[in-house]
Amino acid sequence: MTNRVTVRPCSVAWPNRRMITAFIAGVPLFAAIPAAAQVSPSVAPSVAIDVRSEPITAFDVRDPSRRQFGLLEFRGGLVLRSSHSSFGGISAIRVAADGAHFIALTDKGWWFRGRLVYEDTRPAGIADAEMAPMLGPDGKPLAARGWYDAESIAADGGTLYVGIERVNQIVRFNYGKEGLLARGHPVALPPGLRALPANKGVEALVFVPKGLPLAGSLIAISERGLDKMGNIIGFLIGGPSPGSFAIKRSSNYDITDAALLPGGDVLLLERRFGWDSGLGVRMRRIALDEIKPRALVEGSVLLDADLGYEIDNMEGLSVHRDTAGEIVLTLVSDDNFSAVQRTLLLQFVLAEF
Repeated sequence: MTNRVTVRPCSVAWPNRRMITAFIAGVPLFAAIPAAAQVSPSVAPSVAIDVRSEPITAFDVRDPSRRQFGLLEFRGGLVLRSSHSSFGGISAIRVAADGAHFIALTDKGWWFRGRLVYEDTRPAGIADAEMAPMLGPDGKPLAARGWYDAESIAADGGTLYVGIERVNQIVRFNYGKEGLLARGHPVALPPGLRALPANKGVEALVFVPKGLPLAGSLIAISERGLDKMGNIIGFLIGGPSPGSFAIKRSSNYDITDAALLPGGDVLLLERRFGWDSGLGVRMRRIALDEIKPRALVEGSVLLDADLGYEIDNMEGLSVHRDTAGEIVLTLVSDDNFSAVQRTLLLQFVLAEF
């Protein structure tokens, strides 16, 4: 059964939101956070930053009292701001099992990590925030070699895999041991992945742990790398059944991230933009056992929202189970370093079925 929330275009005028959509049209788990690693003299250490937050108390702009959206219950959100020059452009996030510590990355090739602070169950701020450039195998910033368009994170214990869209590369970091000074080493990739469009390439990564179908596989999904039938191309790297598969593309949505639910299903985050339709955000749920080489998968829609809701250019998605046993989804937006966009952090609880 498909559980869908469809949001129709709103007639209320929000000039700042229309500016956001116009701009977007022009541009396209792990172990506990380790103590600071010893700093190499040739590498700048991480820097502590101040992140200011403004609460988002309602997801539905037109009905602030509404909390339920299909199987999703809105917990709360934040508008995040910082004066640090590299803050912004957040494209991926992974929240640790404690629901507080997180690691995120930016388009410009910087790590951003910190601790989520809560009031009851509602996100209330960011503490202990710091940033550092992502390093390549030579110890120099990845951005220095043009590998700056980091878009996705997958976690295998203390190992982080990061997808770099601009060059269609995936690099592996020993984050659990070396923290923000870990060096990224490229991993072997199938030729088809390297041939994806330069600005529509690797956008989502999921690592499948032991005990689930496809255990040991790294699932890599393109933003809008299309097969001959116009569907989105994905790859199974390593694991028991390496190969490629496709995700049914519909309503002009592109993939922006993915995460694994506790039961093993894959949750997709998607975005679309059209001059007539405006900006939209969608989430789909796909059964993991349907993903296999040469398969075409579609899944069910959990949420389909437009600018009548508190959204922006949503690009990051993480899943964790809280102390009460509830499945919590954390979404973040990429503001493209633009004054007319926002860095949002939103949290929902997903009902199990």
